[in-house]
Amino acid sequence: MQTENVILVDSFDNPLGSHEKMDAHVKGLLHRAFSVFIFNKKGEMLLQQRALGKYHSGGLWTNACCSHPLPGEVTEEAVMRRLNEELGFQVSVEKIFDFVYNAKLENGLMEHEFDHVFVGEYDGEILFNTDEVMSCCYMEIPAIRLSLRETPEKFTAWFHIAFPEIEKWWAKTYQVKIAV
Repeated sequence: MQTENVILVDSFDNPLGSHEKMDAHVKGLLHRAFSVFIFNKKGEMLLQQRALGKYHSGGLWTNACCSHPLPGEVTEEAVMRRLNEELGFQVSVEKIFDFVYNAKLENGLMEHEFDHVFVGEYDGEILFNTDEVMSCCYMEIPAIRLSLRETPEKFTAWFHIAFPEIEKWWAKTYQVKIAV
């Protein structure tokens, strides 16, 4: 199996070098990551259910795509690469915020990430990679909020953290579009 490295960063996202991905998750080393939230023209959010074979959080629901840029790779290029690899499409995205989080996961792993959050709009065909994604669907924001409250264990740690900020962005962006 090929090893993959992540970009280690400080709390301001300044690169500090690279480290093997799995070991970074065992040791809880702060590294660069990204999360992509995709919406359709109706303002519904694309959710993916992570494949059961993922190294963590398998079977949990989360945003459209999330991953790590490779050493030397620009984060926006990594976003395009992973959207294509996971969901079979590429779309223009815009970075709207970032956050740092630390969460204990199953199997003794930890997420300690400086997460860059991007948004985009897509209404086309989704040809998801079954090695990465078990299922996907578009869902209305109020239904996601309710599901997060009633069944929080069905969602990834980072989704819980990012969703409130995404919801604020969505309210400003899509409420206007939908009302027109």
